[in-house]
Amino acid sequence: MQNGFVESFNGKMLNETMFRNLAHARVVINGWANDYNTNRPHSALGYQAPKAFAQRIKSATSCNAAPLKSAMQQSVAKPTPNGVSTRKALVQAG
Repeated sequence: MQNGFVESFNGKMLNETMFRNLAHARVVINGWANDYNTNRPHSALGYQAPKAFAQRIKSATSCNAAPLKSAMQQSVAKPTPNGVSTRKALVQAG
């Protein structure tokens, strides 16, 4: 077993369902994921569904502290150095 979630999904969904098209696949998979996260108990979470477990953890650890200003102002990526263009260059084929 490589990944329990993937193997569970493959065994319960992909091996049993014939999808008519991409839209049908999205609807069926979304329904499966919703059921998996809201209704199905997981032994690793004390036999709670993930959504219920997350709500319990969130309420147990919630605080009204304001976020750090320094964290809100930090950039994800460094700015581009002066003189460097970020526009993509056109490359001719052949």
